[in-house]
Amino acid sequence: MVKLLLLVGLIVACWLILGTQANEYLDFNVTEIDRIEELEFGFSKYSSNLNPLLVGLTLIRGADSGAVCLDGTLPGYHLHRGHGSGANSWLIQLEGGGWCNNVRTCVYRKKTRRGSSNYMEKELQFTGILSDKAQENPDFFNWNRVKLRYCDGASFSGDGQNEAAQLQFRGERIWRAAIDDLKANGMRYADQALLSGCSAGGLAAILRCDEFRDLFPGSTKVKCLSDAGLFLDTADVSGGRTIRNLYNGIVEFQSVKNNLPRICTNHLDPTSCFFPENLISQMKTPLFIVNAAYDTWQIQSSIAPKSADPSGFWHDCRLNHEKCTSGQMRFLQSFRDQMLRVVKGFSMSRQNGLFINSCFAHCQTERQDTWFADDSPVISKKAVAIAVGDWYFDRAEVKLVDCPYPCDKSCHNMVFR
Repeated sequence: MVKLLLLVGLIVACWLILGTQANEYLDFNVTEIDRIEELEFGFSKYSSNLNPLLVGLTLIRGADSGAVCLDGTLPGYHLHRGHGSGANSWLIQLEGGGWCNNVRTCVYRKKTRRGSSNYMEKELQFTGILSDKAQENPDFFNWNRVKLRYCDGASFSGDGQNEAAQLQFRGERIWRAAIDDLKANGMRYADQALLSGCSAGGLAAILRCDEFRDLFPGSTKVKCLSDAGLFLDTADVSGGRTIRNLYNGIVEFQSVKNNLPRICTNHLDPTSCFFPENLISQMKTPLFIVNAAYDTWQIQSSIAPKSADPSGFWHDCRLNHEKCTSGQMRFLQSFRDQMLRVVKGFSMSRQNGLFINSCFAHCQTERQDTWFADDSPVISKKAVAIAVGDWYFDRAEVKLVDCPYPCDKSCHNMVFR
């Protein structure tokens, strides 16, 4: 009887330990997913669009080439056809949504829409740069507009697998299969094309930009736009290298190395070549960078993550900039200074464009309120949409850099619970 009681007690104890670990694991990942949602898909909460365009999901039948999501399901995109003067113009928007860098984070991810088309919405709202209304999207409203869903976790750049965890890292193949499918649907005849993306998709737009240019004849006008994709190789508040460690894990775990731009990897290590700062000045294709100088994702996950702030000193500042101390603001100002140094050489090229506003924000092109609305953020009286349009159509050279916080009163600053 004593042995039986001891055995039962041991089983219960193990069950409790495993249950606690599972809950910690679940809470960690749910929190991360929720934060990504709040950072990148806030347009659904804040948009003033009362009648948004809903566009259906198209699955890409590219499984024969191994172009599959993390869980092996087919990838997909949402396409809304252009018309009139935009019938032969194409805008490809690469979805963002963070990354996964190990078995734990990738296994969790494959059970969400960030890793499986089984969980993707069958319809998506097209707002901001994807809107079909001229008053909301003056330059691109009648283009063929595509939202390529993100289900690989390495900015459309991995190519490997983990058989033990049943994970497929096929981001680069998804990219190629999607492009082939869109070309067959008319993109091969494009006379104008813009590759854009937000967050992890903004990084992907930089990584794939020159490759995108090479898809078209020289007569096609091709440019790229990166929104909130300028992730900096910077130290966190403890002096550690949180984001470099994250990127190193992504590059190694998802076999990204061979899909990085050769112009970088021929003289730098692969992890360094996953950072935009080591790519942007070497690119051949015109690029426009939209970025908040105080990017909220980078503040929360790279500069002052919980792992680098065990005492919680940065907790309130991380969630609400108005609660930052003067010392914390000096630290954030130094981050802005680093960003401006990174884009200095890039901005000297006439073909490139820049919109760096002093806001606490992340992803401003897909949200209607920050892309083009009555009270949109502006620099020199230009909203993001007008700045991007002026640059793309060569109406003006656009190199807009805001004065430091708190001078800009037009910001839609993000505050978190």
